Amino acid sequence: MKRISLILFTLIGLGLFISSCKDDTKLRKKITGKAGEVVVVIPNESWNSSVGESIRKTLAQAQLSLPQEEPLFDLVNVPPAAFKDIFKSNRNIINVRISPGTDTTRVEFKKDIWAWPQAVINISAKNNEDFNTVFNQNSDKIVAYLLKAERDRLMMNYAKYNEKKVEEAVKKNVDVKLTVPVGYQLANQGADFTWARYDPAEALQGIAVYSFPYVSDSTFTAKYLVAKRDSVLKQYIDGPTPGSYMITEHRLDPTFTVFEYKNNYAAEMRGLWRVENDFMGGPYVSLAVLDAANNRVVVAEGFVYAPRYDKRNYLRQVEAIVYSLALPDQAKNDKIKSQIEMGN
Repeated sequence: MKRISLILFTLIGLGLFISSCKDDTKLRKKITGKAGEVVVVIPNESWNSSVGESIRKTLAQAQLSLPQEEPLFDLVNVPPAAFKDIFKSNRNIINVRISPGTDTTRVEFKKDIWAWPQAVINISAKNNEDFNTVFNQNSDKIVAYLLKAERDRLMMNYAKYNEKKVEEAVKKNVDVKLTVPVGYQLANQGADFTWARYDPAEALQGIAVYSFPYVSDSTFTAKYLVAKRDSVLKQYIDGPTPGSYMITEHRLDPTFTVFEYKNNYAAEMRGLWRVENDFMGGPYVSLAVLDAANNRVVVAEGFVYAPRYDKRNYLRQVEAIVYSLALPDQAKNDKIKSQIEMGN
């Protein structure tokens, strides 16, 4: 489904109704389950029917722009009779209720019902046909809600345990705010550029932040941003062997989406990178934001190298860092946007 790259950006505009119970998080159980896992509470006969097929087709579809196929979410189907405390604390839960006695076919978005911070989706329908209709109508909202919940949890943790030295370097070199978790170390920096890396035994994760002057609307095209990306990374991110450096893998076109990020014009790219003159490579996600107040474009991107492991969750971890990006003069940007809109 090519719409996946658009889903997060339409979340607010879709007008989701998200309800929660008491906001006393200190008294709640902490969530359990692995990152990217979704418990689907559903009778076996429904899971093995067109209902389960619809759920799997949407939630277990391939994650975009990874070198090997990985599902968007890992699904765990649990019959209602088995839905006990051990499952109720899971991070993501979808409750499916199909009954002729159902008053209204609907999808409800809730949070923190049995644990915190938890995402819960209730789907009610009279029969399989009604379920498939309402599920397909709301599939983008469902995926967006779960993806945002995964990202928000990461961002919340990063804000608690952050790497001050790297954040200060980003502020000094690029004049933006970025929340970087503990463990990242500065790898290279320069005028309008900062690169930090986290390098445990199983994987390498990197964050690069840079800026360049805004010239024209053609800046926000995949062709322009890939060319700029290659020139910056060639200059600043060396590979493991002499003469090697990071570039974009051009044999696979990146996914490219223009959207509004924190009230600013922006674009996201997802694709693959490689090291010229060496054999390293992996996925990346890049966020380019127009800083109109300073007549520049700011880019934050994260990349992953994990040749022996699945990469989906590693990429989502750097993605959460990327999406903590905050511009220094947002009030001025808001004023400029308001003036432009008034003139149109």
